[in-house]
Order: sequence, then structure tokens, then C-alpha cells
Amino acid sequence: MATKTPRTTIEKKKSAPAKPTVKKTGRPVAAATKARKPRRTVTTRREETPVPAVEFAPTPASRQRPFFQAGTWISIFMLAALIGLAIYLNRQKETKAAEEATPTLEKAFIFTEADGLVSSIEVKPAEGETVKIARNAENAWVVILPIEAEADQGLAEAAASQLTALPISLQIEKGKSPSTFGLDNPAYVITVEFRNGKTRTLEIGDDTPSGNGYYVRIDKDKMLVTDMNGIDALLQLEFFPPYLNTPTPTALPPTETSIPTVEATITPSP
Repeated sequence: MATKTPRTTIEKKKSAPAKPTVKKTGRPVAAATKARKPRRTVTTRREETPVPAVEFAPTPASRQRPFFQAGTWISIFMLAALIGLAIYLNRQKETKAAEEATPTLEKAFIFTEADGLVSSIEVKPAEGETVKIARNAENAWVVILPIEAEADQGLAEAAASQLTALPISLQIEKGKSPSTFGLDNPAYVITVEFRNGKTRTLEIGDDTPSGNGYYVRIDKDKMLVTDMNGIDALLQLEFFPPYLNTPTPTALPPTETSIPTVEATITPSP
């Protein structure tokens, strides 16, 4: 039966240095074992995986929001359109009401169709020659004054048409003094005769302060304001009578002048 070895003895045996084993060979065993070289620790380098470079996109600049959005502009335009429409409708109502309240006045003229056909026109200035044109028996215009001659039918008929187109711009109240408007001594007096035998006069006074009309008096009664352009066209008759051909003054026949007889006297010599 095998005997048990105490545990302490076994531990001592394990802790004791191991003796070199001597092989039974013919060679002598070395007296001492060579010291083991320390193991060379080989560290293996791991290949580093390159990290891909990440490119960062530049952050876009923040867009500044417009002060007015598109919807805001549309609202403003719609509001302006509504305001304009309201103003237009209001003015239309006011105009319609004014037309209904005030009757429309027809344009009045100094000479009307009721006066008949113009048969003669005479322009007499305060200073200067009087010019008169008239229709003859053949209904053709002729110049009577200052020299009787044939007339340019177009110019004479234009003067007659202008006469019947003189409008009444304003009627002056009765009681006003004619001298206030230069009608006490008028610059021109236009006398118009009609085919039916009627005769009417038109006196020309001062021009209006606005410079677009004349003060006139009809038949020495009503004082009116009429258009300046129409009167100026009529007054051209004075400066340029509508002669068909420029008349040549007729030479006067020579007159015999008596020459006094001189009697010679003989004075006796001493």
C-alpha cells in the first residue's frame, strides 16, 4: 500500500529548482545550463484604414425675406382698385345728379337762321376806311367800298359764314354802363343786311380780361361777350378787302389851268 506524502513536502519539491537531467551518454554533461534568452516580443502593426475626407458644403447665406410678400402686393392692388372704383361711381352719381338738376343750355349765336340770308356786310372802323361787300343781282359778291370791284367769292362767302357762327359766350346784365366795356365809343361797327330787308348792327368794344373774347353790343341794346377769333376774322375785311384782282387806281383826266396874262409896261427913259 502506497504511503501518502505530506502536502508540504510536495510543495517544497515543486518550489525547488529542477536539477539538470543527465542523459546516459558517453558525452560529459555540461556543468551548468545556459540562461534562456528573453523572448522577443513581436508586435504586429495593424494597417490603418484611411478615413475618407468629408467635404463640408459651404452653408448658404440666409436669404433675406422681402418686406412685402406677393400676397401682400395683391391685397394692396385689390384695395387700390376698390377705392378707385368707389371714387368713380361716386363721381358718376354726382354728375348724373347735376345733369338732372341743371337743364342743358343749347349753344346760342348772335345771328341765327331766322335772320335770313346775308346780303351785305359793312365794317366801319373808328379810324380808317370803311369796307363793304354785297351780293349783286346775280347773287355774286362784289366789293362796294372802298373801291367798287369784283370780289373773291370764296373769301366773301367765308366772311358771311363766319358772321353767322359768332357764339354768345356771356350775356351782360342790364343796367351796366356801356363805357365800362368800351362800347360808348366802339372801335368797330359792323352793319349786316339780310335778304329779307332786315338790318342789324354789331358794335365791337374792349377785349375781355381773359383775352379770348370781345365785349359787343347788338342793335344798341344787348351787351354780350363773343369769341375773339370770329371777330378778328371779320375785321380782316378792313385790312384785306376780298378783291378778285387788285384794282388799279384810275388816273384823273388832266385839267386845264389858266395862265394869267402879264402885260408888259414900257418905262420911258429919262
